[in-house]
Amino acid sequence: MAQKSTIYKVELSVSDMDRHYYETHKLTIAKHPSETDERLMVRLLAYALNAHEHLEMTKGLSTDDEPDIWQKSLSGELELWIALGLPSEKIVRQSCGKSKDVIVYAYGSTAEMWWDKIKNATTRFDNLKVVNLVESETRALADLAARSMQMQINIQEGEVMVSAGESIVYVNPITWK
Repeated sequence: MAQKSTIYKVELSVSDMDRHYYETHKLTIAKHPSETDERLMVRLLAYALNAHEHLEMTKGLSTDDEPDIWQKSLSGELELWIALGLPSEKIVRQSCGKSKDVIVYAYGSTAEMWWDKIKNATTRFDNLKVVNLVESETRALADLAARSMQMQINIQEGEVMVSAGESIVYVNPITWK
């Protein structure tokens, strides 16, 4: 029997001083059975870093032809494609062809090896941005995961402070491309 997704309820308050975006989002997130707490929290962080009224979580892991997060225009065109982890060069290439802008949030112990392997093949994509999240920081985010969360994410000068309850995690995303 297949395992079912676990539902997480998140009240996410985003204060992005860099983009002058201040909003609270009430999110219901389905965590796929194979998804880790670390990946779930990276998904929430990526959402906060790109927060917009039209930004949406997708089916993610359960669908190959969709990103983890996307933003569509009112006419249905893909404006932003956000992928998490270490997608193949083929997936990156296809994503860049489907969307106006693509952001890959790379994380994990092999992220640098992955980037060294595919970076030369991505030079022609002007609509691609690759951001690395340091493993120790994403693991600290995983410790904040709870089925019901109230999170505050403050972004200033590219630095991110994530707070949930009494805990605070600082994240410094590194732009590789």
